[in-house]
Amino acid sequence: MRHPVFVLLCLTGTVALSACGRGNSDAEVQRALKDVNVIDESNLSDIMLTVGDPNEAVTYFSNTLKQNPDRPDLKRGLAKSLVRAGRAAEATTIWGSLVNSGQGTNEDRVGYADALIRSNEWPAAEAELNKIPPTHETYERYRLEAMVADSRKDWKKADSFYEIAAGLTTKPASVLNNWGYSKLTRSDFAGSEKLFIEALTYDPKLFTAKNNLILARGAQRKYDMPVIEMTQKERAELVYTLGLTAVKQGDVNVGRSLLEEAVETHPQHFDAAARSLAALDGKVVN
Repeated sequence: MRHPVFVLLCLTGTVALSACGRGNSDAEVQRALKDVNVIDESNLSDIMLTVGDPNEAVTYFSNTLKQNPDRPDLKRGLAKSLVRAGRAAEATTIWGSLVNSGQGTNEDRVGYADALIRSNEWPAAEAELNKIPPTHETYERYRLEAMVADSRKDWKKADSFYEIAAGLTTKPASVLNNWGYSKLTRSDFAGSEKLFIEALTYDPKLFTAKNNLILARGAQRKYDMPVIEMTQKERAELVYTLGLTAVKQGDVNVGRSLLEEAVETHPQHFDAAARSLAALDGKVVN
C-alpha cells in the first residue's frame, strides 16, 4: 500500500510546485489538491468494490458518504458493498435513495432490481425493471428480466430473456445454469440437461451445474455418470445425488448401489451417504 501514497505525495508536490511557479492563490492550490485526492479516492473505491473485504467496504463507503452525502458514486459503492456482504435488504434502501434522487442511472436501477430480488421483493423488482428503457440492453438487465419471468411462470419470456442474456456475455455459464434449472422445474429434463452441459463447457468447475446435470439425468432414469470434469470428492457427491434421485423415483436397488458407490468413492468418511444407505437398509444410526 506504500506505492499509492508515494504517488499521491509526488502528485501533491508537483501540483504545489506548479502553483508556486504560476503565482496561483492558495484557493487554487487547494482545488488542485482536491482533484488529486478524488483521483486517489476513486482508485481506493475500485479496490473496495473488487478485492476488498465486503464488510470493510461497507464501513469505508458509509463513513465517506457521511462526509459527502450528495455523492452518487459513494451511494452506489455502498449499495454494491452491502449486496456483496449479504445485506441486500439494506442495499435496497440505498439504491432506492439513489435512483429516486435524479442522480441515478439505468444501471443503478438494474442494481436496485437485483437487490430487491435478493430480498424476495419480486413485484417491486419487476416494477423497477419496467422503468428501464428497452434501449438499455445489458447482460445483467436481461438476466434479471429472465428471473422475474421465471417467478411468474411466463416460460416464453423467460426463455427469450435467458437467451438474450447468454448472448451478451463472454462468461455465460451462470446464466445457462439458471436457464437449465428453470427448465428442470418445468420438467423439461432433456432441455435442462443440454443447458447444464453447455454451461460446463464454459466453466468446467461450476459444481452447481454438475449437480443439476445429475438431477436432470436422474429424472430421465439415466443412472450412468456423464463424462465431465470432476474430482474424486465431487464424483462421490454426484453419485450420492444420483442415488437419492433413483430412490425417490422408486428404483431402490439402483439407488442402493449408487449410495454404496458414493461411500466407497469419497476420499474421506461420507457421513450423509452412509446415513442414507443405513436408513434405506432399515438400520438405526446413532
